[in-house]
Amino acid sequence: MTLYLLDANVLIRAHEDFYPVDRIPQFWIWLLQQAESGVIKMPRVIFDEVTPPPGPLADWLKRPDVKDALVLDEPTSGVNHVIDHGYAPDLNDVEIVKVGKDPFLIAAALAGSDRVVVTREVSKPSMTRANRKVPDVCATFGIVSISDFRLYSILNFSIP
Repeated sequence: MTLYLLDANVLIRAHEDFYPVDRIPQFWIWLLQQAESGVIKMPRVIFDEVTPPPGPLADWLKRPDVKDALVLDEPTSGVNHVIDHGYAPDLNDVEIVKVGKDPFLIAAALAGSDRVVVTREVSKPSMTRANRKVPDVCATFGIVSISDFRLYSILNFSIP
């Protein structure tokens, strides 16, 4: 079974742009069901990175059932490998801050077979060092990355 690992931007953009928690609850029910069945997860560091302002998304994320279902409960190792080989081995402190938590997401994808990264970031192959985008770093390691809308299509999300 394929495990889809969500980037923080997937939840933030879903709520802010397309599926507000308080207006399209069907999406969030579906997402929780996918997480409970083990199809969709987020590394703990990425889950913790989602820090929306107070409101419906923050309230949804604070629910214990959501956190329990959505968080990938395994240690993340290999982050330094991802930084060294996916970005650059000599990033300075400013660049490390710019890279953010993305290496944790990519390292989690490397930790198991049949894992796919889901992100709103778009490939920009000409970018280097800390400016590299998640799909391009994934490609460096042979990890499949897809957009959120591709995920919704694959998992057949629809609103009745």
